[in-house]
Amino acid sequence: MPVSRNVRQRKAELRSVYKRLRSQCPAEVKKELDRRLSQQFLSLDEYKSCKTLFAFVSTPIEVDTSVIISTALKDGKRVAVPKCRDKSGLMDFYYITSTDCLKKGAFSIMEPDEALCKRVTDLSDGLCLVPGLCFDRQGYRIGFGKGYYDRFLEEFGGTTVGICYSRCIEKELPRGIFDRNTDILVTEKFTNYTQCV
Repeated sequence: MPVSRNVRQRKAELRSVYKRLRSQCPAEVKKELDRRLSQQFLSLDEYKSCKTLFAFVSTPIEVDTSVIISTALKDGKRVAVPKCRDKSGLMDFYYITSTDCLKKGAFSIMEPDEALCKRVTDLSDGLCLVPGLCFDRQGYRIGFGKGYYDRFLEEFGGTTVGICYSRCIEKELPRGIFDRNTDILVTEKFTNYTQCV
């Protein structure tokens, strides 16, 4: 269909733009943005009240989640991070007790070591951090194009939080029929509860 082809093409263009923008951000600027964004997320009532945090281990151009993960562990929360099953777009989450439970996995991303970690079987509740190269104010996102989170979020029953730099927010992104928005969008400057937008 022409519409879906146009959506795919526009997403690919935006993906390229935001990959470039993020990779060109000076290290000291990114460090400050990450600090402010982590602070903003950790101040959410939804974070404070959650028992399980579904986080992701960040890559260099993503929002740095290391402070969020270490704080959640210190706060006594159960922390789960994803592991790709294969290249089919499916992933599972595993509980970790420290970053020592991680090893390099698919796409050179640090993932939980299955020998040390227990797989999460209950996806009915919890708070899930959702990565994205860019988001819009309604909480829709453009990721890296592999589809892992899109598939996971179809099964997840908890609250979802997109975290993104404010300079990577669009007014409205192209979306397909399977795209799902996050419940909350957090940047270093503002928080949006997307069901109110």
